[in-house]
Amino acid sequence: MPALRTLAALLLVAPAPALAQYAAGREVKFTVHVENVSTAQTLKLSNGTAAPAPTAPLLWTITDNGNPLFTAGKPDRGHGLEQLAEDGNPGVLSDYIVTSQKSVLRSGIVTIPTGDKEAGPILPGKSYDFTVAAAPGQKLTLAMMFGQSNDLFYAPGAKGIALFDANGMPITKDVTSELLLWDAGTEVNQEPGLGSNQAARQPVPNTGPAERGTVRLARDRYTYPKTAQVIRVTVTAGAAASAAR
Repeated sequence: MPALRTLAALLLVAPAPALAQYAAGREVKFTVHVENVSTAQTLKLSNGTAAPAPTAPLLWTITDNGNPLFTAGKPDRGHGLEQLAEDGNPGVLSDYIVTSQKSVLRSGIVTIPTGDKEAGPILPGKSYDFTVAAAPGQKLTLAMMFGQSNDLFYAPGAKGIALFDANGMPITKDVTSELLLWDAGTEVNQEPGLGSNQAARQPVPNTGPAERGTVRLARDRYTYPKTAQVIRVTVTAGAAASAAR
């Protein structure tokens, strides 16, 4: 069947131009889409009501070494994770990274929801969108506050998020499963969505008794929604950028 043989040949050669742009060692641009998928009913509160789960402005990094922001099981390093996790302010940690973290190849903060004109959290249906460049072997890290908490935040584990597969090809996929809910261990937890020392209800930033604990997964006497009930994070590979630095 000549027609079938021709179709098979086309299928074999068609991907070649697309693959050719991803030459070994060259940077690729990725678009990262962080959407809040919570609803007005995501948090079931002990007073019989419910609430959504906004997330605060985020910090991102590109490194060769995975997650540079914290070490699980160790106390917060005092460089700004506390402000990110307690008050939704990534600026302090971002400034430290820019001036002192030489292992971080590039970084940035995203504060304005897509389509908005002013900085703020992403509410249900809103998103943060940004573009990063990375070369094979480099990892992406995100960190953003779980807004209805005292000091909880979303971030990947120690290895960060791989932007290339085992064959060195850039990924286009949903990476939500790689984001975990962490407790910064810097402030005593209250019931999510009701605590008076939480960002949405506290009179000023940095309100509430200090905990002096360690950074760990958020597991305590309270119930938290699954990550996928609050955020969806997708990474889309674009065109090759420039030669890797």
